[in-house]
Amino acid sequence: MLSREVTIKNNVGLHARPATFFIQKANSYKSAIWVEREDRRINAKSLLGVLSLGIVKGMNITIIADGADEAEAVEGLAALIDTGFNE
Repeated sequence: MLSREVTIKNNVGLHARPATFFIQKANSYKSAIWVEREDRRINAKSLLGVLSLGIVKGMNITIIADGADEAEAVEGLAALIDTGFNE
């Protein structure tokens, strides 16, 4: 199991379009992936789950992956967030 903390950089956070991109990327990995904010952990492959966290610009979240491609999953999702979803 691997995890990495990242800071949300894009203006709208993980809402609507950016959340969809995040979930599509998460679904491209075989590993189980979660997003954790404060004391809540949700399935990163669930749109409702990601939206329910209310993640906005400047928040820190933790990406957690467990499985065959966990390192690639954590790095890939962190890189997507670091780009600010090209906004």
